[in-house]
This record gives sequence, C-alpha cells and structure tokens, in this order.
Amino acid sequence: MKYRNVGKSGLKVSEIAVGSWMTDLRDRERVEIAAQTIRLAYENGVNFFDCADGYSGGEAERFLGSVLKDYPRSSIVVSSKVFFPTGSSVNERGLSRKHIIESLDRSLKNMGMEYLDLYYCHRFDPATPMEETLRTLSGLVDQGKILYYGVSEEWGGARLEEAQRIIREYKLHPMTVIQPQYHMMDRYIEHEIMGICEKYGIGITPFSPLAQGLLTGKYKKGQPLPAGSRATHQADRQINNLLTDENLDKVERLEAIARELGTNLSVLALAWILRKGIISSVITGASKKEQLQNNLAASGFQIPAAALWKIEEILGFTAFERHVG
Repeated sequence: MKYRNVGKSGLKVSEIAVGSWMTDLRDRERVEIAAQTIRLAYENGVNFFDCADGYSGGEAERFLGSVLKDYPRSSIVVSSKVFFPTGSSVNERGLSRKHIIESLDRSLKNMGMEYLDLYYCHRFDPATPMEETLRTLSGLVDQGKILYYGVSEEWGGARLEEAQRIIREYKLHPMTVIQPQYHMMDRYIEHEIMGICEKYGIGITPFSPLAQGLLTGKYKKGQPLPAGSRATHQADRQINNLLTDENLDKVERLEAIARELGTNLSVLALAWILRKGIISSVITGASKKEQLQNNLAASGFQIPAAALWKIEEILGFTAFERHVG
C-alpha cells in the first residue's frame, strides 16, 4: 500500500480507503462479513476509514468503532460527517454551531473515540452563515476534538473561494480536504474545483469511484441486470441512471484497455483517479473480501501514457472554458 499526504497537511492516508456508505448491517452474517473486510483492509495497509452520522442512523459509526477499537488509535485515520438530520427537532440538522457540536459529540460516542482525524460538512447549508460553520470547525480543531476539517459535495468553486476568504479574515485553521463524487463518467470537479484545491493545497478524497458499480464491468449492454446487484434494489436509482447504451459502450472499450494492461476495469478506474497528485485517497466500498482485495491492487498501479491517451479518447471529456472573441 502506498500513502499520500492530505493536501498540504502532514497527515498521510492510504491511497485506497474503505467507506461505510453501503455497509450492509441487516443481519449477523452480513455484519461479520463487513468486519472481516475492515480487518483485511487494515492488515493490507489501509489506514483510512470513512463514515458519517447519517449512515444507517448512526449504526455504521457504532459498527466501525467496534471493529477499529482492536487497533492502535495512532495507526488509523477516521473520518465522519455532519449535516443530515439526527432527530426530529429543527436544530438537529444542518451546519449550525449547535448541531455541529452536538453531532460530533454523538459521533465520538458512537465510535468510542476521543477525536476524529477528519470531519466533513456532508452538504452545504444555505440556512447557516458560512462564517458560523467554519469558525465552529476551526474551534473544534483548537479543542482537539477533530484534527482536520473539510467539506463534501455541493459546495462548488465559488463557495470554496468564499470559505478561503473567511478563513484568511478570521485566521482560522485551514480547510484541508474535500470529498466530492469523482469517477470516469462524472468529472465535474475538473472544471474548476480541482484547480481550486491545487491552488490552496486542499486534498481530495473522492467517493463512488466505480460509478455505483458501472466501472466494475458487471453490467453489460443488452443483458439482464445481475441478480442482487445495486441496480436491482437501490432506492435512489443512481446506478440505473448511469446504465445508458453510451456508457455501456464506453465500459466495453475501457475493459479492453484493462485487459491489455493485464488488469481489470475496477483497478483501471481506481488507478485512473489516482493519476492526479491532488487526489489523497480513493474511498471505496466493498461488500465482499474479494472486492476489497481487487481494489487494493490499484495502489501504485501506473497507467502508461499511451493508455491514458486512449482512455481520454473514449471518455470524450473537455473541461469547461469560456472564450470570448
């Protein structure tokens, strides 16, 4: 396993991280499989484990903490997030000072930890002044309850720039990391967000790197959906919206490149994200140990320049630039 700094901070995380978004805790057998997967990850050098207070109503945090308690706290990097409702009260949601502090205390209790390494704003909260949110997070760094903070999706370039202005004005601890969606089929952060992160030394820890399973190659054009796959049961249907003929044609061509390189599409897709130095770690999900073992192979996998050129040709992406005259 290889490690990278989170932005310009001194914190080092494994190139492959394990996230808890899709952790299946419905019965004892699934819980044991999830625990085995986390242990296998740690044994293979993964030190970064991502969670959120909104995952399974806090149960995901409690589960992750129960497994990680067997390892030295100094050997792991743990993150969680705040924004979504944790109760029925009007103040049990968002990014107010009250909700952040109360939600963090709940997360720490759930995980059985004294501090979190990384703490993200799970969404943007238009109902709370950004200054209040950022000053609260910086204050929690002063208290040692969190070591670094950042934001997840939906902040956008303009909000990140405004955040930097507030941080400079009030001499706050810097924003260290963002966690957006990023994969071969969704490259919106390359329009401006990636450049802003490079400018300010903010690390990027993308989620959904395999496009909800599209980039595993298990979905085939003209074939039935695989039994038990996410596309057969996921409520928000994100993967179903990605299963277009155009995308499936791209997947077929990308699989051919992976075979030429002696690997598979999942490894290629993860290594493709890691081609960018501003990427600190890729947050992966794994419901089976075999999936995790395959994902680990992406750390250190170098895609030759000729193959990268072919991939760009297949994806057909152009970062937005407006030219006048």
